[in-house]
Amino acid sequence: MIYQLVMNGFITGGIYALIAIGFALTYRTTRFFHFAHGAVYTFGAYFAYLFTIQLGIIRIIAFPIACVATAVLGILLEFGIYRPMRKRNATDLTLLIASLGLYVVLQNIISMAWGDDTKTMCTGEVVEGHLFLGARITDVQIIIIVSSIVLIALMALMLTQMKFGKSLRALANDPELARLSGINSDRYILYAFAIGSFLAAVASIMISFDTDMTPTMGFNALLMGVTAVIVGGVDSLPGAALGGLLIGLAQNLGVAVLPSQWQDTIAFGILILFLLFRPYGILGRKPQRSFI
Repeated sequence: MIYQLVMNGFITGGIYALIAIGFALTYRTTRFFHFAHGAVYTFGAYFAYLFTIQLGIIRIIAFPIACVATAVLGILLEFGIYRPMRKRNATDLTLLIASLGLYVVLQNIISMAWGDDTKTMCTGEVVEGHLFLGARITDVQIIIIVSSIVLIALMALMLTQMKFGKSLRALANDPELARLSGINSDRYILYAFAIGSFLAAVASIMISFDTDMTPTMGFNALLMGVTAVIVGGVDSLPGAALGGLLIGLAQNLGVAVLPSQWQDTIAFGILILFLLFRPYGILGRKPQRSFI
């Protein structure tokens, strides 16, 4: 049983890691919590449902299109809502409230367009999973794990080895110095929203293909993503991935001794412990005290 729980933890952790990295990327470049990221995540799954089930496009083509459409949605939110607000010197609190309002609006758009009932993209027969290291794992779950590893590795490579990624990190670390160095902050913030939304779409499509989807599915994903970011370290993208993995493993291993409905409690319990004893997270930098 323990092997199955560990395997489930890696599957869940991979999903949380993708959500957390996308969320952390937008936070690091804009300095506010983009809570509408949860609704963007939901749109990724429903775009995939639109293209595969309603329009009949084959999955290998429909899923990338859905991810790109979700990235475009993220770009539209930044370009049409957040950027004009920043140009008017909106505070971080104002942007936060706006993002909460956007989450509600986008969730209601999904409800109006597709209804509130549960949707599914699993149209084939249910088959027994493969036996691997004492645990059962389905083809979809294998894809989830492999895709998560590949995307996290690509993000790490992009941020550390490519000029584009280094510019993005420079903007995240010191926006003012980055602007003085000639980095177009508005353009790179737009890139951050596009990448973050793309990763959210991948996560939502994979989890929806493994289970089901509802218009409210983004709320819990958002909470787990934020929890993973704080646990891993708000100022560390690798920490966000590590935090997602830790939360996923803890939730699933906790099922061995607690009922399954306690999974969210386990995650928030870990969050509270980190806020009390290590508020800057696993890989976050301890803030330096300033003396007057």
